[in-house]
Amino acid sequence: MNSLYQSTIDSLPLLGRGKVRDNYAVGDDKILIVTTDRLSAFDVVMNEPIPGKGMVLNQMTDFWFEKLGDIVPNHLTGVSPESVVSAAEVEQVRGRAVVAKRLQPIMVEAVVRGYLIGSGWKDYQATGAVCGITLPAGLQQADKLPEPIFTPAAKADLGEHDENISFADMEQRIGAELAGRMRTISIALYQRAAEYAATKGIIIADTKFEFGLDSNNVLHLMDEVLTADSSRFWPADSYRPGISPPSFDKQFVRDYLETLTEWPKTAPAPALPADVINKTQAKYFEAIERLTGEKLKA
Repeated sequence: MNSLYQSTIDSLPLLGRGKVRDNYAVGDDKILIVTTDRLSAFDVVMNEPIPGKGMVLNQMTDFWFEKLGDIVPNHLTGVSPESVVSAAEVEQVRGRAVVAKRLQPIMVEAVVRGYLIGSGWKDYQATGAVCGITLPAGLQQADKLPEPIFTPAAKADLGEHDENISFADMEQRIGAELAGRMRTISIALYQRAAEYAATKGIIIADTKFEFGLDSNNVLHLMDEVLTADSSRFWPADSYRPGISPPSFDKQFVRDYLETLTEWPKTAPAPALPADVINKTQAKYFEAIERLTGEKLKA
């Protein structure tokens, strides 16, 4: 399988590179989004790729866009990525890129939590609430919440941590009407996806969505959707409250990095052993096979 750490598309203007995605302009109204095999942990991009990871993320997002398309419009244009690059660049985009609408991003991430884990668990332990939403007393780590909650986060610059904010803060930043729509749509997306994933033996503990507006101010779902990078996927057969369950993502990388007591969790990243890379790759591949019922289209 071809691995791609960084794309080099010379036939289109480069707009910028994120932790995982490289974005190129396709005219004035579209973007080529190439999902690389880069992996970030603790907001630091690792030096080694996870071969095929970008293809998993791209194809998983396309799967969810199709399944959830009746809830909210998305950024897909239907234009083939292979058609907008030179012949020599086709292999860089095959299976790992989309041509998307060029939207105005809303600088608030829409986070939906169905289970008490991660920063939500830490917040609950300290305050009895998550992002200002009071929860019942006596909950354990990884407990299922009475109902999904919407906990927005302000998007940070590359390399910085996103900041959890209250819904009232979100309303002040983008307006009450738009904030309300994003909350309603995000919870509907999460509930639909969680119900489907449950039939495949997977729990979606939480996820984050990103939205943008087109030139007519129509709200669109954009970026990646319900992937192992933007969500916590747990195998239902090994789930139990009181512990942090295993997940279908970069868990092996995080666990390895936690053993490096000398590394301050800032760049430059330490080298990853081959065993950690291989186990992480296997988890991403397992996630897409279990969810879609198909192997990765290489």
